[in-house]
Amino acid sequence: MGLRVAVFGATGAVGKEMLTILDERLFPADEVHALATRKSLGVEVSYGDRDLKVKDAATFDFSKVDLVLMSAGAEASREWAPKITAAGAMVVDNSSAWRMDEAVPLVVPEVNPQALDQAKGKRIVANPNCSTIQMMVAFKPLHDLAGIKRASVSTYQSVSGAGHAAMDELWTQTRGIFVNDPVEKNEFSKQIAFNVIPRIGDLLKGGVTAEEQKMVDETKKILDPSIRVAATCVRVPVFVGHGIAAHVEFEKPVSAKEARDLLRESPGLMLVDNREEDGFVTPVESVGEFAVFVSRVREDPSVENGLAMWIVADNLRKGAALNAVQIAETLNNRGLIG
Repeated sequence: MGLRVAVFGATGAVGKEMLTILDERLFPADEVHALATRKSLGVEVSYGDRDLKVKDAATFDFSKVDLVLMSAGAEASREWAPKITAAGAMVVDNSSAWRMDEAVPLVVPEVNPQALDQAKGKRIVANPNCSTIQMMVAFKPLHDLAGIKRASVSTYQSVSGAGHAAMDELWTQTRGIFVNDPVEKNEFSKQIAFNVIPRIGDLLKGGVTAEEQKMVDETKKILDPSIRVAATCVRVPVFVGHGIAAHVEFEKPVSAKEARDLLRESPGLMLVDNREEDGFVTPVESVGEFAVFVSRVREDPSVENGLAMWIVADNLRKGAALNAVQIAETLNNRGLIG
C-alpha cells in the first residue's frame, strides 16, 4: 500500500520541482495533493503526466495524509508544521524554521541518515540550506578519510534560490540593459544582471550574513561540531545552479589523487575533473541533474594537509526538492512514516 502525500507550497519553484521528482523517482504514493494559499486555489500544477488542482492548505484535512513536503517559507512552516504533525502526518520542511531546533533532525541522506531516528519525536525533519547540502555531500567522504579541521568557502548562488520574482528580475534587467532601459531593483539591493552581489540574507553581528551563518551552523549539526567554517555567499547572474569554491584543511594528509579516487566512488557525487579545457562542470550543466558534481580537485599549498575543489549542483533539485524527497524515501525505508 502506497503513501498519501501532500506538497505544501506546490506553486513555487521548489514545490513544482518536488512534484516532478516524486514522479521521476517513482515515490510510492497512492495519493498526491498540491497545496498552497487561497490565492492559488484552482491553479493546476504538473505531477508526471497528470495535472493537479491546487487546494487551499487552510481548509485541507491533514489527517488524510501520511507525509507533507513543505516549501512555503519559514513563517508558514512555524505556523502549520505543528498542526500537521498533530493531525498525524510527518513533515519534511524546506524552510529555515526548524533547522537549528535541537529536537528536529537536519538531514542530508548521503551524510547522516541515522539522524532520522530522531524524527519520531516532533515528526518534523528539516531540509538544510541549498549550499550546505551540496557541500556536505562532497565533504562527508573526505571527512571520514582524513578529518576536516577547517573549511573556507565562497559560494556562487543562482537567483532561483531567491524565488520566481528574483529570476524575473534577472531576466528583466538583462533584457532592459540591451535596450538602455533604466535598471529597476526590487528583489535585490543592487543590480544583478551582469553583476555579482556579495551579500545574501540579513547582516548579523560581526558582519556575517544569515546565509553565511547557516553554512557554519548547519555543517556543525550535520557533519561534525568541531569543524570550523568561514563562508562568503555571493549572488550571481545565473538562473539555476549553485557553485562553491572550497579550500579545506584536514587533520591528516590526503593527496589530490586520493581525494579524486574516493569522490569518484562516493554516493550522490559525480567527479568531473580532467586536466583539459572543458574538464570541469559549471552550473548550467548541473541543471536537471540529481548529482552533486566535483571538479578541479587539487592540493592547497597554503596550509598543511590542504585541498581545494569546485562543487556544483542544481539548487532546486539536490539543493532543495530532491534532498527532501530523498529524506522522505529514507523515512519510509526506515518505517518512520505512518
